[in-house]
Amino acid sequence: MSDHELPKDAKSKGILWGFGLFVALVLIVLIILGFWWGSEPDLFNVQEEAIKRYAIEDIEDNNPDDMPVGYVYTNTLAHIAEILMHKSGGYITNDVAPPGLLLDNIKNWEYGALVMLRDGTTALRNHFARDQSQSAEDDDLAIAEPYFYYERNSWALPSTESEYQKGIDALHKYMSRLKHPKGKQKRGQFYSRADNLWQYTEVVIKRLGGLSTRLGASTDRHEDFIVISGLPIDPLLDSFGENQSPLLSKTSWLEIDDVFYEARGASWALLHILKAIKHDFADILLDKRAMRTVDTMIYAMENALTPVLSPMILNGNGFGLFANYSLSMANYIARANAAALDLRDIMNRG
Repeated sequence: MSDHELPKDAKSKGILWGFGLFVALVLIVLIILGFWWGSEPDLFNVQEEAIKRYAIEDIEDNNPDDMPVGYVYTNTLAHIAEILMHKSGGYITNDVAPPGLLLDNIKNWEYGALVMLRDGTTALRNHFARDQSQSAEDDDLAIAEPYFYYERNSWALPSTESEYQKGIDALHKYMSRLKHPKGKQKRGQFYSRADNLWQYTEVVIKRLGGLSTRLGASTDRHEDFIVISGLPIDPLLDSFGENQSPLLSKTSWLEIDDVFYEARGASWALLHILKAIKHDFADILLDKRAMRTVDTMIYAMENALTPVLSPMILNGNGFGLFANYSLSMANYIARANAAALDLRDIMNRG
């Protein structure tokens, strides 16, 4: 071996070592960012956030006790949207590069929260802010709601974040008009009536029922627990009645974590919306003796958000060696759904 070959080999090895070290550092950074960006946001106090927003408004004598009815509810919707966009890593669903591209759990979490945000905004526009079915809708809410229905994975212009921000700005304009309209602005209205809450609860019941059913389809015997048209399905039947649908297929093991984290995101958003409803609908809830029912829903949602200690979502059988996270989540959501059914019936009574 000549004297000239040794330095050349050493140089090649040095380049390879340098490249390997660079790749290792990039992977470490991506893994760290992945754990950070993929973490779920913390809970927030709906009343404290509303007070903070109320203090920002250009209003003389900002007394939190003077906050109009509906202010906490609307601010909660706006703050949920703000957290979706400004949490660690920002809005992940429309990311086209790693690590965001690979974080499917937080993407499903965002989708679950987004669905609840959309339902809450639709209820505000169509029910809470309207006196009667033939009343004119609020102009700012008519602007805000469609923006939250913009496609959730758009990274090109206009991006999802920019459209959602327009929805947030429109909600803030509505909030400023709830009590302090400027100039010739029309005062914003919020009607915390039983019939309005009943109509929103109908939507919540369907959302929770759908999530509970999908979560319950994570076992080999899931068909034994699925209820269609209010009656259990006999596994021996080969056909269904005219009011029945085919059984829901078992959730693939590749999709178990997707459904689980979608339910987590929905529970997180609904928990805050329920706390805002408890504040702004306090009079009607006390009058109908339904406050305990709302508390039951809140308690179930808080249990559904118990921290996950396992690095992966397990799918053990009912009494097997490993726990079944999906069935545990389905249990909490089913309890919240049962309380929502009670709330609907209470609000529907004269």
